[in-house]
Formats: sequence, C-alpha cells, structure tokens
Amino acid sequence: MFATIDSIIERDPAARSRIQVILTYSGYQAEVAHRVSHWLHRHHRLLMADLVAHVAKQLTGVEIHPGAQLGKRLFIDHGYGVVIGETAIVGDDVTMHHAVTLGGRKEIVNRRHPKIGNRVLIGANALVLGAIEVHDDAKIGAGSVVVKDVAAGKTVVGNAARIIN
Repeated sequence: MFATIDSIIERDPAARSRIQVILTYSGYQAEVAHRVSHWLHRHHRLLMADLVAHVAKQLTGVEIHPGAQLGKRLFIDHGYGVVIGETAIVGDDVTMHHAVTLGGRKEIVNRRHPKIGNRVLIGANALVLGAIEVHDDAKIGAGSVVVKDVAAGKTVVGNAARIIN
C-alpha cells in the first residue's frame, strides 16, 4: 500500500503526503476498491465484486471491472472518466491520466481488452482498444486512439495512433 502511495508522490509534484493521497486521490481510492472487488471476483463472489466496483465508480468516477488485472504502483492521475475493461491487464508502474479507456473490440482467445506493459504512460482521453499489447516503457499521447500493438519504448500519437520520434 505505501509503495503505491510513495510512487504517486514521486510522480506527481502536487502530492505532498501519504494522507493527502489516501484521502483525496480518486485514482488511488478506485485502485484500493478494485483490489477488494478483484479478490471477490477471483473467489467467485461475483455479485459482491460487482457491487464493490459499482460503489467505487459512483464515488470516484473511475470504472474498473473486477476481472481486470492491475500491476503494482499504478497511478491513475485525475482519474475521472477512466474505464478499464474486464480482460485488461496492466503492468507495474503505469501512469494513466483522466478519461483513459482500456476498452474492448472483438474477442480474441477469451481476451478483448489491451495488455499494458510496465512503466507505460497513457495521456488524457486516450483510447486503447482491443486485444493489443502496449509494451514496456511506451508512451501514448493524449487523445490518441490505439488499435495496434505499440513496441517497447515507442511513443504513439493521433487517431489512428502512429509512432513519432
């Protein structure tokens, strides 16, 4: 728990203390609620998992399906409008800004949402759609629509997203 809070403080100059993050950061609050709903989901308490996720969405403005898998030290900055789908997989040390969608397209081998690698930065209002993979250390620009894999260390922008130097 403190590792996540400390990583948020490192990445956000506006974060001044652990207690501030705990009490005022909706993205952090949504992630904590997700940990509970995900545990319930894994233990086949699906209605309870959905209820926890629903209440968290109402309180934080962040919608994370209980089946989604989140890595360590996720930072959802200004979380309002973030949507993370059921089969999404998010790696460690990922930073997401507001209104990001990790959404579905067509199902491919029981997966329809993206897999996000470690240390990925996803800008505000970005849509990452389908069973694609965004590899480690990639960056997705604000407002981008990503429907194809993104190679490690690359930056993509635009609609449809394209690599920039």
